Amino acid sequence: MNTNGLYLQLISVHGLIRGHSLELGRDADTGGQTKYVVELTKALARHEQVARVDLVTRLVCDKATAEDYCTPIEHLSENARIVRIQCGGRRYRRKELLWPHLEEFIDKTIKFINNQDRQPDIFHGHYADAGYVAMQLSAAFDTPFFFTGHSMGRNKLAKLLSSGTSKTEIERQYKITRRIETEEQVIQRADMIITSTQQEIEKQYGLYDNGPTASYTVIPPGIDLDTFHPYYDSQLDIDLLSEEAKQTKVTLRNELHRFWLHPDKPFILALCRPDQRKNITGLIDAYGSDQELQALANIAIFAGIRQDINSMEENEKAVLTDMLLQMDRYDLYGKLAIPKKHDFATEVPALYRMCAQSKGVFVNPALVEPFGLTIIEASACGLPIVATNDGGPVDIVANCRSGILVDVSKTEEIVKSLKAILIDPESWEKYSNNGINGVRKHYSWIAHCHSTMEQYLKFLPDQYGQEASKINSQARPLASKRPSFGKRLLGLKKLMITDIDNTLVGDNDSLYQLLDILQENNRKLAWGVATGRSLELTLEAMTEYNIPMPDVLICSVGTEIYYGPDLRMDKGWQQHISHLWKPEEIKETLAQFEWLIFQESEGQRSHKISYYLNNEENRLDILNAELKKQKLRCKVIFSHNQFLDILPHRASKGKAVNYLQYKYEFLPRYVMVAGDSGNDADMLMGKTRGLIVGNHSEELEFLKRSPRVYFSEGEYAAGVIEGLWHYGLIG
Repeated sequence: MNTNGLYLQLISVHGLIRGHSLELGRDADTGGQTKYVVELTKALARHEQVARVDLVTRLVCDKATAEDYCTPIEHLSENARIVRIQCGGRRYRRKELLWPHLEEFIDKTIKFINNQDRQPDIFHGHYADAGYVAMQLSAAFDTPFFFTGHSMGRNKLAKLLSSGTSKTEIERQYKITRRIETEEQVIQRADMIITSTQQEIEKQYGLYDNGPTASYTVIPPGIDLDTFHPYYDSQLDIDLLSEEAKQTKVTLRNELHRFWLHPDKPFILALCRPDQRKNITGLIDAYGSDQELQALANIAIFAGIRQDINSMEENEKAVLTDMLLQMDRYDLYGKLAIPKKHDFATEVPALYRMCAQSKGVFVNPALVEPFGLTIIEASACGLPIVATNDGGPVDIVANCRSGILVDVSKTEEIVKSLKAILIDPESWEKYSNNGINGVRKHYSWIAHCHSTMEQYLKFLPDQYGQEASKINSQARPLASKRPSFGKRLLGLKKLMITDIDNTLVGDNDSLYQLLDILQENNRKLAWGVATGRSLELTLEAMTEYNIPMPDVLICSVGTEIYYGPDLRMDKGWQQHISHLWKPEEIKETLAQFEWLIFQESEGQRSHKISYYLNNEENRLDILNAELKKQKLRCKVIFSHNQFLDILPHRASKGKAVNYLQYKYEFLPRYVMVAGDSGNDADMLMGKTRGLIVGNHSEELEFLKRSPRVYFSEGEYAAGVIEGLWHYGLIG
């Protein structure tokens, strides 16, 4: 890859994303956003200052979806790729069900980055879930974080409540609380938020506590002007129409004429997902309630792609069912077309032009439209529009003057505006020509990418050109000399993890000698501690012995992982070990044993339950038997003949080391773990290289025959130094 340009990573987790024939409208997650990120990726890759653009999304291998979504890497151009990362299994899931799996997505993206020839210069998240992912990756690699929300949870919540949907149902269906909480974090942390309209800043981000203090820039979306060319092009030059285009037009005409008794009339076109927020039923109410409008024009509603309504998600099923009931209620047979499928890549541009040729109107009746891409596309083709006055259309119509904005909750306004355009040829021509000219002026991809790159460069070092040196007051301070944990761990091949008590500490002279060695080798060796102590007690010990912050802290017997220097918790590890963890049931089960003494509160953690135990009369065996009887999956660790720790079955120091090794791709032969007691045993028994200090407890004697464990003669930190030499981790 060219190292002189930027490496950009755009993230869009949900939906079905591929580089061709996008299945827009297939469901609520595969809408305008998926098209936007694909087009943005292609456009940015053509910019002279860009070396590579990766669009990172979720890998889906599902019999119900095309095989394309199961391809890990899809090349869009020489410099652009779609990168698919697996998380939450392989089946397709709607976005609300992906929240618990985003940590897995983050971990695997870090692993993917580790295998690239360089790390991204920018992380740009699209929508709340991808915003969270980009925020975490930005922190890991200390790079700028950009966010584009597309739609926001608080605004959605208000609209759903006003439509009569209960809070309980909204929470069940949309996981709205989690989404809004995440959006608050993302707004606070983003270096720059890119919106398509000023109204989006005021009416959507303005609803958030962190909204007023965030940094924003308005960059209108772009469209492909070759694809969405004016309707009259083919009329003026018949040679512009390929055979494929002619066939598409005939197919669409035949499909629409199946529904209409009088196909020669103008038609009203709506194109959207079958979602309650899109207010399709409001449009049908308006059309069905006015006989004059029905006499003036037919209507065609392309509401997504469907095979069997009964097999669809509840939201889509309810909308489509209501559409059919409304058709019957208003007796719109012969006037209303509701086709079952369409190809967005070829048929949608042709639909806009067919509607324009009929002297029809495009309608966007959404309760709120944050983006309005279809309005721009229709306007580019010369099709006048009637659209909601809430959201993106406000700016689009201000720029293009291609139609009329209405309060879509009032059916009489929709009817009045449609009639005004349909019965007045001069108004129709004015809106048509304004739209064609306005889109070319305000909504080209070239202009969009130029503005986006200007923003990216403001937050990057000077080597990327003159623009980059203009770092404004909104940019984050320059990073410290020590790189972020992501950059540092991915840049090193060797790792040393040591216990604290009786291993790292115990002899001050050898401790400070070891710390000097680690500092001398810090460009090739990462290091960390693994301890039974809580984070607070770990930091207390490090302060007492004047130990500098390591790269990694594995605390509370392997149930928590933190990265220096800012002690960022690895939430992916927390998510992983939570599987089948039932702490309250464990405590209740063990409460019957009076000889089991609960440790002090500072020893208890969310994923660690700790007791004091005098192991006489085989009491440890009794505890294990009772936990097994109650079918409680957990790990029981007994150390120093008095400390009993109960952990999730996936957690331990050893498994935490394995997780680090997997995530940052350290080879086992270049990882050394050092310990002295029983709670280090599983760490020492792994595939890595084990080091047991000379002052070890008898609990570890059984490892003397292990081929991957070295028993040092030196004690405490002197033994650790001996191990580093023995395994060749230092020269």
